[in-house]
Amino acid sequence: MREITYSNAIKEAMEQKMRKDNKVILLGEDVGIYGGGFGVTKGMINEFGKNRIRDTPISELGFTGIAVGAALTGLKPIVEFQFSDFILLALDQIVNQAAKIHYMFGGKESVPLVIRTPGGSGTGAAAQHSQSLEALLTHIPGLKVIQPSTSYDAKGLLLAAIDDPNPVIFYEQKLLYNIKGHVPEHPFHIPIGQAEVKREGTDITVVATSIMVQRALIAAKELAKENISLEIIDPRTLVPLDKMSILESVKKTGHLLIVHEAVKRSGYGAEIASMVAEKGFYDLKAPIRRLGGHAVPIPSNQKLEQAAVPQIKDIIQVAREFKI
Repeated sequence: MREITYSNAIKEAMEQKMRKDNKVILLGEDVGIYGGGFGVTKGMINEFGKNRIRDTPISELGFTGIAVGAALTGLKPIVEFQFSDFILLALDQIVNQAAKIHYMFGGKESVPLVIRTPGGSGTGAAAQHSQSLEALLTHIPGLKVIQPSTSYDAKGLLLAAIDDPNPVIFYEQKLLYNIKGHVPEHPFHIPIGQAEVKREGTDITVVATSIMVQRALIAAKELAKENISLEIIDPRTLVPLDKMSILESVKKTGHLLIVHEAVKRSGYGAEIASMVAEKGFYDLKAPIRRLGGHAVPIPSNQKLEQAAVPQIKDIIQVAREFKI
């Protein structure tokens, strides 16, 4: 199977869907001629034209409102936010409109809207362009939240998201854009709400999200030299969450480590931990451990930026602390 980058997998998913369904449109700041803040949509305007690839003003609240309205009229908008931090500027349209319309209209209307956005640290973009705010949106009923960690998952989940009648927040991590992975050329769906075991193991269940999946896999190879076997679970979607895959793994290993880039305090890892404590407490042989970012704004300095969020060495250290 061929290998393509994470960013090309996302682009290919959009292109394949737009060729098949002329109701799919793309809008956002600089998505057209410039090709997107990280180049994901480069060249798409040449094929689909300015009617379907819409460059917008610098007004997240405004163009998100346009997308919600377009979805209500039968279109399937994909909105690109240049940085996930900017979602904060559009929360009224996302939280009070897109997420609630289906319910408030008694199921007669739906909002098939996908919001794509790069999140996380690692590029020196500093505190206002490097946050991981996914837990904020998982709290909102009516929204689905996706965090793919591989090229394969990015394509399959984005195609599923575009076909979903609900509003979907699709988080992409900046450092993942250039990683390569095996991806089929043909369109395919990954069911939203289905986790994947990225690595089978026997000693510790590691539930990791986004870029932390890649770091956990590297940590697992190092720990295997010490006869510590990690099982890596990638939820892939936070809402809905595949609880059974996590619980089955914890039942097998008896140990749980949750790793995410977002600030540990009130991060989504706390939701996973409480779910396991409620439903799988007697399978645990030791307390649940969480690894997350420090409660500080993300620095621009490279060394400080790395110190602010979990790295491979941190995963290794915490895993060693479990007495296997």
